[in-house]
Amino acid sequence: MTSTKSAEVISPLRRRMIEDMSIRKFSDKTRHDYIRHIETFAKFLGRSPDTATAEDLRRYQVHQTEREVHPPAMNSSVAALRFFFKITLGRADLATRLARVHYPRRLPRVLSPEDVGRLLEAAPGPGLKYKAALSVAYGAGLRASEVVALTVTDIDSKRMLIRVEQGKGGKDRYAMLSPRLLEVLRAWWRQCRSQSWLFPSRDPFLPITARQLRRACHMAAEVASLGSWITPHTLRHSFATHLLEARYEARVIQVLLGHSKLETTSHYTQVAANLLRTVTSPLDNLILTNEGPPA
Repeated sequence: MTSTKSAEVISPLRRRMIEDMSIRKFSDKTRHDYIRHIETFAKFLGRSPDTATAEDLRRYQVHQTEREVHPPAMNSSVAALRFFFKITLGRADLATRLARVHYPRRLPRVLSPEDVGRLLEAAPGPGLKYKAALSVAYGAGLRASEVVALTVTDIDSKRMLIRVEQGKGGKDRYAMLSPRLLEVLRAWWRQCRSQSWLFPSRDPFLPITARQLRRACHMAAEVASLGSWITPHTLRHSFATHLLEARYEARVIQVLLGHSKLETTSHYTQVAANLLRTVTSPLDNLILTNEGPPA
C-alpha cells in the first residue's frame, strides 16, 4: 500500500480501504491518518500488509515500544490497524491481537481570562481574520478543525447559535454564539465579504487550514509573551474551565463541547481553580475542643 496521489496507480487494497472509510463517513483527517498508519506498518513489514500474521503485529508493537512512540500515537495506530484487518480484510482474529496502551491522562493546561484577552489582541492579520477565528475557538469552545470548516451561513444570529457540521465523530451540533463574539464576526465579515467560508484562505474557494490557525495562535502567544505550549485547543480547554468556574453544570458544558461522555467533560473540574477555592473543607466545619495554638 504505497503512498501516491495518482489515482491510476492506487492499489486495489488501498482503494478498498478508502471505500470502507467513505461508507462510514470518516472525516478527511481520519482517512488520511489511517492510510498513513497502514503505510508505516507496511514499510516495517517489508511486504503487503494483507500478508501480516499475528506475530508480525506483535513484532510491530514491540518495535513501536522500543522506539518510544508516544502512547496516543500507538493507540491511533491500533485503531487504524484494527479497522484495516477487521473491516477491509475481514480478519477480526488479527484485530483482536492489537493491544491499546493505557497511560495517565494529563490535566489540560488553561489560560486565565486576562491571558486569553492578551492572546486575542496579539493575533496576526490580515485584518481581523485570526482574531475572529481564535475568538470562535474560545468563545464557542470549538476545535480548530471545526473553526476552519465554518461557513458564513453557519452563523445563526437570530437564534444566537453556531451550527457545527461533521464535528468529531462525524456529528452535527450547535454551539453557543455570544453577543460579543457576534460583534467580532460581523466586523470580520465586513472586511472579507465572504459568501462561503467564514475564514477563507488566499484562494476564496478554500478555507484556512487548521495548521494555519495553529501557526497564527503560536505567533500571537509569542507576541503576547505567553507559553509556546498554547494552541487553539488551549482556548477550547479554557472555555470549558472558565464556564465551570462560573458554576455552569458539567452536563451543559458537555453539550456545548460536543462530548459524547460526561466523563470527558469532568476532567475540567480538576483544573477549575476558582471553583476549587470556593469549596469549604469538611475540616473547617468541625467543632474542635481543646484546640491548642498552631505549632
